[in-house]
Amino acid sequence: MNQNGTQVLDRTFDILEIIAGEKNGLSLSDITNSMNLSKSTVHRILSTLCNRGFTEKTFDKKYKLGLKMLEFSSTYLNDIELKIEARSFIWDLTKKMGMPVHLAIRENMDVVYIDKVDVKNNIRIYSQIGKRVPVYCTALGKTLLGDMPKSELLPIFHNIKFYQYTEKTVINEMELLIQVETAKFNGWSLDDEEHELGIRCIAAPIYDYRGCIIAAISISGTNYMLKKEDDFKNGNYIAKVALDISKRIGYGITKNIKLGGIGFE
Repeated sequence: MNQNGTQVLDRTFDILEIIAGEKNGLSLSDITNSMNLSKSTVHRILSTLCNRGFTEKTFDKKYKLGLKMLEFSSTYLNDIELKIEARSFIWDLTKKMGMPVHLAIRENMDVVYIDKVDVKNNIRIYSQIGKRVPVYCTALGKTLLGDMPKSELLPIFHNIKFYQYTEKTVINEMELLIQVETAKFNGWSLDDEEHELGIRCIAAPIYDYRGCIIAAISISGTNYMLKKEDDFKNGNYIAKVALDISKRIGYGITKNIKLGGIGFE
């Protein structure tokens, strides 16, 4: 970026800071006087900010911060709040199940671990906070796709470059869609040695105050620890813990939610 570009960027942030300091908004003249800049320069920057949603113009021709700023700050605050509120739940889950627990979010078609609690046993799961794994072969990924309609999922799956991690990795678009839809119905999803041979995972979604899936938690264990015959019992329990976390961050429950055939209020 050249010097002029840097200068414009500095002025843009200065304008945002000035507007943020006045809850009732500021007129073009107010901002111009504070900045000691020409009206045309300030107006040009404000027009761009308004077009992008970072500021908005009120009926009395004053400028206030726009919804885009709220969206950015809410995302940041939600991540902080989510980790803080979820921490005790995932610790308890780890102690009860005796298996590692992950907390993750979705970025495009990747699952990103944002927290993890390990256990002292012989399970060797190579994961760390910040690591990315694909959505299509992980329980977390299938869960995080849970609030997307079929009409959006199929075009997304069509553009995925599938990689066969194990002989059980699902690389068929329609089969993956069935798995995601099954996860929606059950309230939890399964990775049956699809990403790592010998390791099974069960995940469930975390909802925000709008009812949108913003994260997921999972337990991971060997196929001897997470037996198939216990999937529904374990899945329902993980879903209940995820629902408890959701309530802690503002998810309002107004009716019974069906989790694998068991209703929780």
